[in-house]
Amino acid sequence: MPKLDQVLKAALTQEACGWTMGSFGAIAEFHHVVGDPAPQEHSRLLQVTDRGGVRIDTLDGVRPVAYETLSPRPHRWTQAVSLCLPRDRAAMNQRRVLTCLGPDHAALRDQDRGAEVFDMGLGQYQVDFCIRTQDPVLLEILCANEGKSLFDPENPAMGAILKAHPHRIALTRLGRVEVYQMIGGPDTGGTSPEGPHTHVLPKLLRADRTHSANTPIPEGWVPCCGVHPENPVMTRMGADRAFDKAAFDAFQELLATWGADAYLGGKLSVWELLKAETPVDLAAEPATREGRAGWRNGMRQWRVLHGSSDLLERYAQAFDRSADQTEPENPGH
Repeated sequence: MPKLDQVLKAALTQEACGWTMGSFGAIAEFHHVVGDPAPQEHSRLLQVTDRGGVRIDTLDGVRPVAYETLSPRPHRWTQAVSLCLPRDRAAMNQRRVLTCLGPDHAALRDQDRGAEVFDMGLGQYQVDFCIRTQDPVLLEILCANEGKSLFDPENPAMGAILKAHPHRIALTRLGRVEVYQMIGGPDTGGTSPEGPHTHVLPKLLRADRTHSANTPIPEGWVPCCGVHPENPVMTRMGADRAFDKAAFDAFQELLATWGADAYLGGKLSVWELLKAETPVDLAAEPATREGRAGWRNGMRQWRVLHGSSDLLERYAQAFDRSADQTEPENPGH
């Protein structure tokens, strides 16, 4: 059985592994960029580059939840491990106005520890979403509007933030993700930069949820950090890739240890039916949502593992219909 700290330690040195902290609507992502210096080994659960970084300060009380989710594209699936805490232990400060927190003494890099941190006041349950700056012009505007909502149309602070591109920091009870790159918008051609970046989506924030309904987090638990190992059918930039069996097998080991029984059962059952060449009219999909997700992803994975067949395509036509069990996700998931 894999040990969580060892899995995370290894993942932090893998260029294809991504990391997220945030909520449904406010998320900070850390990814390695191809061509940048290779990830360095650290004594702590830490990785930092010139573009951003991630640090996990504690694993006390953590429950890892491994899962695969359905993609709207029928030849793909996504995968991740969420590091979860019990709901009461996951709670952060949930401030709803711009709030100065003082110098960032816990910054990942020495040169950032004198910069001022401001909670953006997004009011999210398990993350304090912050900005950090030493820019005197931006600091003057932020201090003048402390105690006000960033979403107040009369508040100039949000416009100043978008113009100045301060560091963004997602703080949870497990650690932090820091992003040093520019904020995606007019200054970046309307797209997020490759590698570490953030998303703040007011429409999703209004849902007041800790995570997407597609993420199978057990009742009473809250995801505080996402680990996104190398996907065997999709690149980090979202393009199709040739199937990578080693990446597939590596995640299946995590899924077998930390995945939901209903999902695993659904996938195994359709694999057994396909192996036995059971006619589609004798097959019945699982009754639970998780089981059906495993059933559908099982067909997709059977295709890349064993190739297509008339029987498999009849199963897919009958059971892997349009992505009726998916919903808009936080970007990057």
